[in-house]
Amino acid sequence: MTTPALDPDLLKAFLAVAEHRSFTRAAHVLNRTQSAVSVQIRRLEERLRTKLFQRTRAGVALTAAGDELLVYARRLLDLNAEAVDALRACKVEAVVRVGVMDDYGTIVIPPLLARFAESHPEIRVEIETGLTATMPARLGEVYDLVIAMHSEGRGEGELLRREQAVWAAAKSYPALAQGVLSVALYPQGCLFRQWATAALDATGRPWRLAFVSRTLAAVEAIAAQGLAITVVKAGTLPPRLRVLSGRDGLPPLPAADIRLHRARDLSRPATLLADHLQRGISEPATLC
Repeated sequence: MTTPALDPDLLKAFLAVAEHRSFTRAAHVLNRTQSAVSVQIRRLEERLRTKLFQRTRAGVALTAAGDELLVYARRLLDLNAEAVDALRACKVEAVVRVGVMDDYGTIVIPPLLARFAESHPEIRVEIETGLTATMPARLGEVYDLVIAMHSEGRGEGELLRREQAVWAAAKSYPALAQGVLSVALYPQGCLFRQWATAALDATGRPWRLAFVSRTLAAVEAIAAQGLAITVVKAGTLPPRLRVLSGRDGLPPLPAADIRLHRARDLSRPATLLADHLQRGISEPATLC
């Protein structure tokens, strides 16, 4: 036999009648008509197949079955209210996973996320920084969004901004005076490393790879100490470094496209963040 379901609305009507010993007073408390309350009690009795109230000269009184149900009704309604309050207090957060280059992750993205969090505090953003060459291939599995660097005019995704790659060094670094040029770069797979080594080899100038790190901060620190030159984006040039040029004996470097990649079937929170980042990073004047 199927166990009858105890509807919370029916239990509320039952408790009101039991506590006030009157269908009329219960109807007033519940803001319903007396006939509506009577129907609810009758429906509850039919489900339980037992009488819950008996009429007396003073009003209505609980039967033995009604008296036993009273304890359970209060517990069930209390548990129902507790569950609703707990879920409201612990609202499930939406999580959006973003992959991005180290310099954008530390310079460009944080202020944009701060503004996004003000209007969408319920959306939690998880960011991973690093080489972005392989990140778009992991969209949907590891990332919801990827902001990646591509060669100019290449790559899929939405073009956000074009960045010029530039040589950079400490402000007092004498690049022309160096016999063998020391260079601080990123690991294999980084476009800047590919461009830098190809450009230096093409000039025939002696050079050596003096430092390799995945993090912008480490490479910048080496360059800022005058130990090597490096390659950065002109738009994210660290304040401790200066741009080197042909006058310093260095060859020109290509420009890079910064593109936004979105996973298929994005959730609404991820779409909101993607649109926010697209607006914040795009600069139409630089794309001409």
